[in-house]
Amino acid sequence: MKEKIKKICEICLIVSVFNTPIFANEVLYFMPYEQKEAFNALKNAISKAQNDIKISVYSFTNNELAKALRDSAKRGVKISIIYDKESNIKNANSTIGYLAKYNNISVCLLSGKLSANKKFYGLMHQKMAIIDQDLLILGSANWSKNAFENNYETLLFTHQKGFVQKALAAYERMKKTCAGF
Repeated sequence: MKEKIKKICEICLIVSVFNTPIFANEVLYFMPYEQKEAFNALKNAISKAQNDIKISVYSFTNNELAKALRDSAKRGVKISIIYDKESNIKNANSTIGYLAKYNNISVCLLSGKLSANKKFYGLMHQKMAIIDQDLLILGSANWSKNAFENNYETLLFTHQKGFVQKALAAYERMKKTCAGF
């Protein structure tokens, strides 16, 4: 009987190990099915930031997220945002002009690489945020009302250190070639 109990305990332990997420602080949202949860998680992450937020985003027109960033900046959080140049420079709905005027918020514009035939530039098409050098948020969703209400999008939140560090390095490389607004 003791041997059977031991065997059952071993099996339970193995099953629980394989059913435990390796990174318990990772969350993946699929929109439109989890649009409210995804939006609230992003807004809450911005609101809870303590030190800094780094964002690279193709299209950022969501006023509610812009106000959350403004409020974080007013609390002393340092915010740096890389916007895609073409989709924001002449876009009246872009948040770039609104956010650029606040202390603790720096914004810049970035185009993609010049094409091989030198006729056009690519895009800065990322949708990424790094909060307090600890949380990486990335996915397909632009920071627009449409993305969080109507589109099929994904949004991943992870604290995985290797991913966060790689994203920080990529962000800093982009920031070096970014043009002021």
